[in-house]
Amino acid sequence: MPVHKVRPDISVLKDSLEVPGIGHLPVNSFVLLAAQPVVIDTGLGLPDRNFLEAVGSVLDPADVRWIWLTHPDRDHTGGIFDLLDAAPEARVVTTFLSAGLMSCERPLPLDRLYLLNPGQTLDVGDRTLTGFRPPLFDNPATVGLFDDRSGVCFSSDCFGGPMSSAELAHADDVAAVDVEELRAAQLLWATVDSPWVRNVDIEKFLGTFQTLLDREPELVLSTHLPPAHGITDSMIDTLGSAAGESAFVGPDQAALEQMLAGFEPVGEERRPAPGTPG
Repeated sequence: MPVHKVRPDISVLKDSLEVPGIGHLPVNSFVLLAAQPVVIDTGLGLPDRNFLEAVGSVLDPADVRWIWLTHPDRDHTGGIFDLLDAAPEARVVTTFLSAGLMSCERPLPLDRLYLLNPGQTLDVGDRTLTGFRPPLFDNPATVGLFDDRSGVCFSSDCFGGPMSSAELAHADDVAAVDVEELRAAQLLWATVDSPWVRNVDIEKFLGTFQTLLDREPELVLSTHLPPAHGITDSMIDTLGSAAGESAFVGPDQAALEQMLAGFEPVGEERRPAPGTPG
């Protein structure tokens, strides 16, 4: 996992996934070198990712004091139990709902939880972290955060967008992406990740951006986008127009069979798909 230092106290642990028909989706985690160091999300759980090694390139994992879990989807929780083992003094900042959802597979240790809701704060020694509900989200347990010292916004899935290549997905700054390409990617992701947005009351939806407008973050760090410097207003305008967008419709079985056929070696007899006549 490449590591990029966006500020002296903030590093991006970069990863991505190729999603057929969508693009290359960034999957970032972050290390905040506060007086009490914080890891924000813990990446993918795929066997070839070494999340602890990436964290260890920034600081000794044993020094981590807080693991802020923006929500319990698998692309945010891949390394959480390894990190809890390596950081015996760390506590997991999350919500009651998030902890409950994770317990369906492997419970988080209750004595290491710190439950925090949107609007509440966490003192990490030299700064205060404030939780907020991002305007777009795919999980009801989502809590992003503002670093009150640097002004940086960690937006979880919100503002994400699939990139056209792995190189762009791993870019140090989203400025590497063409402006119109970025807009299209963010609108696509809005309909994929937050399909409910097509049914919202537009005026009420636009009101959910007020916290971001009030904070005016110069740097937005999304799980699913390269770091975005100085374009917060533009990105808000883009997402504000997502209300009423047509719903994303994914590939169906015929498209899957066509995709699988393209993977078959030349000359190999094709086996019938399950449920079809042989």
